[in-house]
Amino acid sequence: MSKAVIIFGSPSKTSRLTSVIQYAQEVLQASGMQTEWINVADLPAEDLILARFDSPSIVQANALVEQADAILIASPVYKASYTGVLKTFLDLIPQRGLADKLILPIFMGGTMAHLLSIDYSLKPVLSALAARYMLGGVYIVDSEVTRNEQGSIELSEAIKGRLDDSLRQFVEETAWYSQRGKSRGQ
Repeated sequence: MSKAVIIFGSPSKTSRLTSVIQYAQEVLQASGMQTEWINVADLPAEDLILARFDSPSIVQANALVEQADAILIASPVYKASYTGVLKTFLDLIPQRGLADKLILPIFMGGTMAHLLSIDYSLKPVLSALAARYMLGGVYIVDSEVTRNEQGSIELSEAIKGRLDDSLRQFVEETAWYSQRGKSRGQ
C-alpha cells in the first residue's frame, strides 16, 4: 500500500482549503492509499521559527515525510506565494528530504492572477529539497469553493473534476513510482 503525507500549510483549520484537502484525503484513502496529515500550524511555533531540527515534533513530522511515497502540499496563497508557516516547515526538511517522492501541490487563492504561484514560488524550493517528480498541481480560486446553508463546503463541478483527475494521476503514478523504486532495490 502506498503512503502519502499531506503537508497542510494553512494557518486556519476551518478554511475552505481544509475542506478541499479533506475531500482529497477521502479520495486517496478510497483508492487504497494510506494517508498521514501534517498540519504545520499545529507544530510548535518556536521550533519552526528557531529552526529546531531536533525538536521531537519536527523529527516526527520529518519521519512521516521520509516514510511517504508521495507528498500532497496544500497552501492558501498570500501575497502571490504560499504561507510563511509552510515555508518554515519546508526549511526544516533535510536537504534531500523529498528525493524519490511524487509531489502534488494544491493551492487556493483569491484570484487567477496567482495561478503560477505553484510554479514560481513552490517548485523551486521543492527542487532544492531534491524533488524531481512533481505533478502540475491544482490551483483553485476560492470563489469556486462555497459554503452552503448547512455550513458544509461545496466544490464547483469544474474544481471537483480537476481535483479528481489530479488525484487519480497522483494515485496511479505513486503506485508506478514506488514500484519502480522497489524494483531498483530502494
